[in-house]
Amino acid sequence: MKKKKMMTGLMAATLCASLATPTLATNSPNGNLTNENQVYSIKGFTDHAEMIKRLQQIEKNSQGRVAVEVVGQSNRGRDIYKARVGNGKKVVLIESEIHGNEKTGTEAILNLLQYVGSSNSTEAEKIRKEITLVVLPKMNPDASELDRRGNDMSWAEVIAKFPQLAAASKPAWNYYASGVRQERDYTGKPGFDVNRDFNPNLNYAPKAADFPGASDRPGWYITPESQTVRDVYKSLQKEFGKVDVFIDLHHQGQYYVEGTDDLVTMSLSAEFVPDPRSEKGVKYAQYAKNYNVDFSKQLNLAAYNALQSIGENSVFNNITLYQRNLDLPGTALGSFALNGSGTILFEVRGQSHTLGQKKKGQLVKAVETGLYGIINGVADGSVNKLNPEDYEKIPETAYQPSL
Repeated sequence: MKKKKMMTGLMAATLCASLATPTLATNSPNGNLTNENQVYSIKGFTDHAEMIKRLQQIEKNSQGRVAVEVVGQSNRGRDIYKARVGNGKKVVLIESEIHGNEKTGTEAILNLLQYVGSSNSTEAEKIRKEITLVVLPKMNPDASELDRRGNDMSWAEVIAKFPQLAAASKPAWNYYASGVRQERDYTGKPGFDVNRDFNPNLNYAPKAADFPGASDRPGWYITPESQTVRDVYKSLQKEFGKVDVFIDLHHQGQYYVEGTDDLVTMSLSAEFVPDPRSEKGVKYAQYAKNYNVDFSKQLNLAAYNALQSIGENSVFNNITLYQRNLDLPGTALGSFALNGSGTILFEVRGQSHTLGQKKKGQLVKAVETGLYGIINGVADGSVNKLNPEDYEKIPETAYQPSL
C-alpha cells in the first residue's frame, strides 16, 4: 500500500536526523533488508549443467525453430551458449548473469525461449515472423557456479594472454584481487567485474597505457566472457546491419519507490552514458550518429507499461527508474548503445546473498512480463508509437521509505 505524506518544520528535521544512520536499506549498490548473518539457498535456480539440459530439450521440442550452439568458453573452460529463434529482420539480443549472483534473468530467458520456440499461438508466430531473438543465458558461468559477481580469473592470466599488459602501471580497476565483496571472499580466487570490460570500439585491442582505467572509461575485452558477447554482437551486425535491441538482465539492492514505503520490484534504465550530442557526452561524439536514446526510452516504456497493466496494488506496479546520470562505457549496455542498439536494463530486487531464491517466482514473472512487453512492442511496431518523454514519468528509486 502506498503511503505519501508531507513533512514540514521540526517533524521533518527530526525524521531526517533519525534517517541519517539507516537501519534497513543503505545508500549503496547493496541495500539489504535481510539478516546479514543468514545464508540463503539458491538450489531453486538453474545451474550450468541444468541449463545445458534445458536448452537441449527446448531445441529438441521446437521442431527446428530453435538453434542452440556453443559460442565461447569461460576462463575456466565452461561453455557459453547462444540460442536463436525467429526469422525476422528486427534483432533482439538478451543476456543474463553477467554477474553470477543475479540469477532470475536466466530463468526468464529459458521460459521465454521455450514459449517462442514451441508455441503455435498467434503471439509466438508473430514474434518468430518479425524478430530474430538471440539469447545468451548465464553468459558468465564461472561466476554463476561460484555464486558471486566477478568471474574466475587472475591478473597473471590476463598478462599471459596479453603480454603487452605487463607494462601496465596497475591491474584493471575492476579487478577483485582479494577481500570480501557482496559476502563472497575473492582471496585466493580473484576475478573481474565482466560488466566493466566492454568497449564501444568493438575492434579494440588492449593497451598497457589504458590501465588501470576507471568506471567512466571504456573497458578492454580482456575477459573471455566479454569477448564472447562482443563476438556474437559483431556477428549479428555483420548479418543484419545492426542489433536493434539489447537487453541486459541484472539484480540490485533492495530499495523503495520514491514517495512511498513500497519495495521496488524492478528498476529500468535507458541511459548508460551521456548523450554524445551533449556537452557532457562530447567524448563520445564519434558515436553520435548511432546513438538513439529516444528508442531506448520507448523500449523501457514498453516494459513498464506491460508491468503496470497487471493491475493496481500489485507488486508488479512497483517499477522505478534506475540510478540516473550514469557514465559507464565499460558496460555492455553503454558500449552497445553507442553502437546504435536500443538498450534496456532490468534490475530486479535482491541478489542471491540477500534473498537467495526467496521471491523467485514473483521476480522471474516481473522479468518475463517486461520482456514480453518489449518483444511484442517491437514485433507489432507499437513501441515506436510510445512517447519517449513519458519515460520521465516512471517513478524514481529511493534509498529510504517515505514515512
